[in-house]
Amino acid sequence: MTYLQKILDSHRLKAKNDNRSFELLYEKASESVPTRGFKKALTKHSREGIAVIAEIKRRSPSKGNLFADLDPGVLAAEYESGGAAAISVLTDKENFGGSDEDLIEASKAIKIPVLRKDFTVDQRDICDARIMGADAVLLIVSALDRAELKDFLELSIELDLDPLVEVHDEKELDEALSVGAKLIGVNQRDLKSFDVDPLKAADLISKIPGDVTAVAESGIDGGNSARNLMRVGYSALLVGELLVKSNDRMKTLSELTNKFDGKMTNDTGE
Repeated sequence: MTYLQKILDSHRLKAKNDNRSFELLYEKASESVPTRGFKKALTKHSREGIAVIAEIKRRSPSKGNLFADLDPGVLAAEYESGGAAAISVLTDKENFGGSDEDLIEASKAIKIPVLRKDFTVDQRDICDARIMGADAVLLIVSALDRAELKDFLELSIELDLDPLVEVHDEKELDEALSVGAKLIGVNQRDLKSFDVDPLKAADLISKIPGDVTAVAESGIDGGNSARNLMRVGYSALLVGELLVKSNDRMKTLSELTNKFDGKMTNDTGE
């Protein structure tokens, strides 16, 4: 059994034992404060450089603790000040050390939109994201069958959440496009082995239509890789470990965003 399957089995078991009413959660989610436009924020920031989704991540299964005692509100505000277009918050506790409270605190501390990054396996997960204050939700193609992917994408849009649909290869990309995904993340990390292929995003970009916002995820180690991904056509990056562990997050964000006035700025890399 792969690590991903173990995570999914755990989340599905939790959902199976969840006795909460979907109808009541949906009603509460529908009455939540207006969302801040996650996809719209990426589009706006990408006009001046590549948009960065800065991640709040306490630990990872492959690297262990990254910043276990972080303050989500403080870190989110630091990312916002540094020019991040949006924030991603891990809410998976068992594998990433995150929590619903991390997202709630981060969302309250900033004006830019927030992605709930977790393993969405149930409709109530989407309602929870909206109630917590998220503006976007992650849908992983390899974690869902086609019917679930389509239903979850439609429910997310119905609740005014932007669904970020994550793919790992061309087959998954075709599936994401077949259900109408307009915000697609290419994860360069294999969730089965946790190995990173830094060329995967560049290889898949030609298969992503121009009307889809493309996000590169994982394996981004500094300004040079960010610049290369922007050149091939990515609108945004999702960056976690590099930023969480940085001693100067303002500088790192500046190097990643590659902001320019008419032309690209010189890039110092990492």
